Amino acid sequence: MGDISTKDVFDWSSNGPKIVRAASVIARLMDDIVSHEFEQARGHVASAVECYMKQNGVSEEATRDEFNKQIVSAWKDINEACLKPTEVPMPILTRVVNLARVIDYLYKDGDEYTHTGELMKSSITSVFIDHVQI
Repeated sequence: MGDISTKDVFDWSSNGPKIVRAASVIARLMDDIVSHEFEQARGHVASAVECYMKQNGVSEEATRDEFNKQIVSAWKDINEACLKPTEVPMPILTRVVNLARVIDYLYKDGDEYTHTGELMKSSITSVFIDHVQI
């Protein structure tokens, strides 16, 4: 990233700014929502879904609803961080936004990361094989 990835930028990211926390929330919750059943069947450790259900005595559906609300709130935090002046350059913020966007794309309608389906195959094909000629 050249001159814009300075020590100050790394210090900023290490201090857990709101936009980085929001992207982390999106990544963690979207992954756990779509992979919960698969991971439980494989005997993985408790996911965020499992923990929330036990701590709050609610159903899996209520947990998913709550997590979706938290994801929407995290997107608002990301938007706010990008619209207000900040101490780091916009290209740095763009990297964080793009991480959240990729996670949203991979986990929106299922676990396209673990169980690669037609969505990912067609996306990769369109970018690397059937790309637009300029």
